[in-house]
Amino acid sequence: MADADNETLTCGDDPSPALKGAALIADEVSRLPARPGVYRMLNDAGDVLYVGKAKSLKARVSSYAKSGGHSNRIMRMISETARMEFALTATETEALLLEANLIKQLKPRYNVIFRDDKSFAYILIAEDHAAPQILKHRGARKRKGAYYGPFASAGAVNRTLNTLQKAFLLRSCTDSVYESRTRPCLLHQIKRCAGPCVGLIGEEDYKALVAEAKTFLDGDSQAVQQALSAEMEAAAAALDFERAARLRDRIRALTYVQGSQDINAEGVAEADVFAIHAEGGQSCVQVVFFRAGQNWGNHAYFPKHDREEEPGAILSAFMAQFYDGRTPPALLIVNVEPDQAPLLAEAFTLRAERKVTILAPQRGEKKSIVDAAAMNAREALMRRMAESASQQKTLQRLAEVLALEAPPRRIEVFDNSHISGANAVGAMIVAGPDGFEKKHYRKYTIKSETLTPGDDFAMMREVLTRRFSRMMKDGEEETRPDLVVIDGGKGQLSAALKVFEDLGLDPIGEGIAVIGVAKGRRETDSGERRVDRTMGATGEQIVMPGREPFLLGPRDPALFFLQRVRDEAHRFAIGAHRAKRAKTISANPVDDIPGVGPGRKRALLNHFGSAKAIARAKPEDLAAVEGVSEALAQRIYDFFHGG
Repeated sequence: MADADNETLTCGDDPSPALKGAALIADEVSRLPARPGVYRMLNDAGDVLYVGKAKSLKARVSSYAKSGGHSNRIMRMISETARMEFALTATETEALLLEANLIKQLKPRYNVIFRDDKSFAYILIAEDHAAPQILKHRGARKRKGAYYGPFASAGAVNRTLNTLQKAFLLRSCTDSVYESRTRPCLLHQIKRCAGPCVGLIGEEDYKALVAEAKTFLDGDSQAVQQALSAEMEAAAAALDFERAARLRDRIRALTYVQGSQDINAEGVAEADVFAIHAEGGQSCVQVVFFRAGQNWGNHAYFPKHDREEEPGAILSAFMAQFYDGRTPPALLIVNVEPDQAPLLAEAFTLRAERKVTILAPQRGEKKSIVDAAAMNAREALMRRMAESASQQKTLQRLAEVLALEAPPRRIEVFDNSHISGANAVGAMIVAGPDGFEKKHYRKYTIKSETLTPGDDFAMMREVLTRRFSRMMKDGEEETRPDLVVIDGGKGQLSAALKVFEDLGLDPIGEGIAVIGVAKGRRETDSGERRVDRTMGATGEQIVMPGREPFLLGPRDPALFFLQRVRDEAHRFAIGAHRAKRAKTISANPVDDIPGVGPGRKRALLNHFGSAKAIARAKPEDLAAVEGVSEALAQRIYDFFHGG
């Protein structure tokens, strides 16, 4: 909404290119109006340093031009500012929404950054079919149906789904599987589906199960349980013990859902809980989701921010970005009141199109809930700080072993996977002081047509060429690795160094260390080179330019680290290869025929039984299939016979 209504501000002449820092800001202030809007501060390279919003752009930006009263962080940001950009908005609320959107997109260095913004999972009861389906859903809500969530993790939604299937017997199969069933599936046998696909339950009775599931997910669990209890007693009184036993099992499943909550949610039907704990210049925000009076899971976030930021400011920026693209519930419970809480509540109300309240409870049930979340935030931050300290020591040891000037900040590990050259893929994983950085992982489909199948060296050359030629082209300094790890020995390392040479990239001059990690080997009395089985999993050989290959001690932390990152690269490469292979196996030549969509494909396969039979069929036989014209039949025939 804010994006559509804001306007870019251009006032007077551009500032002199000689101006920078406070002088440039003072020059910009002279042309700014006293209106709401968003400002961006950029450095010489055009990188956005900071995004801020203001009720009055003139008053807010002028504060940066003053000589005193700034923290070291702000003074550093001001000194780096070489250009400013502005966007006017109709209200301060719209400025807040636009600011959150720009921070998530641009990730400025001096802002509080919400670093984990993946979509949450929901439970969907899809209503675009006569027999509604229950399933897990992520992403845009385009499918017709009722959505319940969010759930903090895939595990939480999967557990709830399993239990709901036991309680309400709703189908989870896809529509195509549903249409093709001729007998009950395994889920019906284990009492997790009522079997509507083969008529084991009538349409009206199945709709009654769907209505019960919706009532339960809407929060009225007691009404559902009481109705089932009454049905069970009536069945038992009528001596229908089999039906009574089935109802008993459904009641038990409902009781499990209600009794498996970590925090008592009495009095909280629908709310999101935010609890922040800050210590040692770092912070953790624990988010807990309550829906239908139940705890639907929690998630710990570790926003990026300056050490000097206060918890209220961190939480305010975090919540604004958290709900950029998400609809907030009616109640948000916090342990620390965020800065500008009334403005945040107004912005969330605008986004949700209903009143949203931000509450910092001081007593009662809600206070105990937020206190429990705050305790979890503290414990999560303590664990992360301990892991971070251990990781720093490991990287320091790695720098000593590899004779690096400093502990590496970005480590890239490369591997490839294939079966006799088929479905070959390359993989790159990234690790650093905070562990694995999965958003920077990359998969590379091997494209070279001249490559000999199974030539690992050529595959590695292609992957590294594509990776580092792009780095040189884009000039992205933050993606420049300090250490490149190749899965392999001297041969793979030589292939990697040849890539750098061909690209005109000097690894030493660029501060990039390149090493190979291979299974340790030793020479037998007969002179034969063999894998040293006596070392077990620790026999890793390190290969570096200008040094003899060497082995690390079996308890060396640097060895464990290199093994871990190499195994992660191997896991990622194998996963990419398997996905590519599965896609190839499931591919059907009928998919490539122009004019043959899913419906005609299904009709052709049902009529002939297989793609091979379709390929052998004559045009007149093809035209006998419902929905296939004579022209299309000829086109299908020509497709398989080179016409």
